[in-house]
Amino acid sequence: MSAPRPERTAQVIVASTRAAAGIYPDRTGPVIDAWLIDRGWTVLGRHVVPDGDPVGAALRAAVDAGYDLVITTGGTGVSPHDHTPEQTAPLLELELPGLMEELRRRGAASTPLAILSRGRAGIARGRTVIVNLPGSSGGVRDGLALLGDVLDHILDQLHGVDHSA
Repeated sequence: MSAPRPERTAQVIVASTRAAAGIYPDRTGPVIDAWLIDRGWTVLGRHVVPDGDPVGAALRAAVDAGYDLVITTGGTGVSPHDHTPEQTAPLLELELPGLMEELRRRGAASTPLAILSRGRAGIARGRTVIVNLPGSSGGVRDGLALLGDVLDHILDQLHGVDHSA
């Protein structure tokens, strides 16, 4: 019998200049929130911020707060305003490139545009997992399915849980 898992905390950061300005509603953040809550996570706020430096500020605040997980959505493409990967990179001490490679592979089964996502994933300060998901509903759906497969294992490893047989 395994010990119960400790409370796990998460924050969602939506990188969208137009949603932050109220031009249109945030459609991906609530999906991520619901997915996390359904899995027993405590979601400590969702921030909808303009692309660029505000994404980095929100990421740094979440890492400083010591959350277990920060999921961003948006800002991973090739438009001149898409800078979420550049805002994420300086915070990552350990990158998980395979996670993003698999996300692009899964997405490409539906649309060739999935290969354009430049998102990053990795570990900040030895305890916070950061994952950049695309801003599309399909990209978020694919990303959450992938996280469902590996996230518990990643966090268990970070917290020293032995997975040997």
